[in-house]
Amino acid sequence: MANIVAIVGRPNVGKSTLFNRLVEKRQAIMDDMPGVTRDRHYGYAEWTGKYFTVIDTGGYVTGSDDKFETQIRRQVELALDECSIVIFMVDCQQGLTGYDKEFANLIRKSKKPVFIAANKVDTPNKTDEAAEFFELGMGDVYPVSAENGSGTGELLDAVIKAFPTEGVKDPDEGIPKIAILGRPNAGKSSLLNALLGAERSIVTDEAGTTRDAIHSRYKMYGKDFILIDTAGIRKKSKVVEDVEFYSVLRALRTLEESDVCIIVIDAERGLESQDVNIISLAQKQGKGMVIMVNKWDLIEKDSKTADKLKKEMLEKIAPISYIPFVFASALTKQRIFQVIEKAVEAYQNKTKKIATSALNDALLPEIAHYPPPAIKGKLIQIKYITQVAAKTPSFVFFCNLPQYIQESYQRFLENRIREKFDFEGTSIRLFFRKK
Repeated sequence: MANIVAIVGRPNVGKSTLFNRLVEKRQAIMDDMPGVTRDRHYGYAEWTGKYFTVIDTGGYVTGSDDKFETQIRRQVELALDECSIVIFMVDCQQGLTGYDKEFANLIRKSKKPVFIAANKVDTPNKTDEAAEFFELGMGDVYPVSAENGSGTGELLDAVIKAFPTEGVKDPDEGIPKIAILGRPNAGKSSLLNALLGAERSIVTDEAGTTRDAIHSRYKMYGKDFILIDTAGIRKKSKVVEDVEFYSVLRALRTLEESDVCIIVIDAERGLESQDVNIISLAQKQGKGMVIMVNKWDLIEKDSKTADKLKKEMLEKIAPISYIPFVFASALTKQRIFQVIEKAVEAYQNKTKKIATSALNDALLPEIAHYPPPAIKGKLIQIKYITQVAAKTPSFVFFCNLPQYIQESYQRFLENRIREKFDFEGTSIRLFFRKK
């Protein structure tokens, strides 16, 4: 069994703060407002040579005004089923509450080892306040401060003794990452849940339901990769809450760390300016891309509707023309696996290596037939082409006058490379060097 630790408790007791301390990153969004965390959030931690997965969860509560209450409770229950050890966080400042007692009964049913972390013990004289939590009858209570780290060492010393194995340093290392990006309410979480066949992300009609970047392992077509659901990205001027601001930052950071981006477009709204911004940002960072036109089941259409819409979208993102489009529906699961198929192909194309001999055999005759135009009466000669090691497919053209290669001719060369070697779904970079 893997070493998986779930951090659970009622809202605003400091679960995300402890999660960030254990994974040593500001990975989960923290705020004084209750209910910030909604979905299960995963990270990796190490303590004295033992490696483990940490799950951050939303605050477990019943009878509240939070419209996400039922879905959050379901996410917490899934985390309890999945984990091997439970850290039950309580709040020393507020003391033992009815919610704590009610939740303790649910944790007991899991029959997992439980460690009570009495949080917000920020000074030594507050340690005695943690004693009242012994009333829960769930074993030792560990006074901690997730904010400044005091007491967390003693808690972790106890936790790692219950681990069944030494653990793996980072089980996700080297595995391709596919990020699901787009504007709010485009259907990103619905796509993730449809692909996984499970309630991995909370889905509602309300924009901004997803806040953190949600990572999930996924196996398909003989490939193992990580799917990442992100918060909807909208214009800065529309962002008014601090929580949404940090959600958007997490989504943009996920874009930077990913290999391939699935950009989800709402078919009813079409390609909007913020969608174009996301595509442009992914293109500048050399990411593989697939555009999923979601909610296709809601569109009145004939045999030409898809082609017409694709043409309009390509005009808006010109000169980018290499991105595959898939017209799909996360709700009805129409063509959702084709989306993943295209994303896998984009990753394969992004990591493709072309032999130098194949490059030269294919491109030099094309260049001889259509050479670069002479500039200032000087003849430009391209002698040799090779692909260099880089995260984005990159090709170096060795020539006598690299400074005179025009942008239009660069596009001609890029088109010939794509035509000969199929780099659909990924940008490519061309460099010109003096022979």
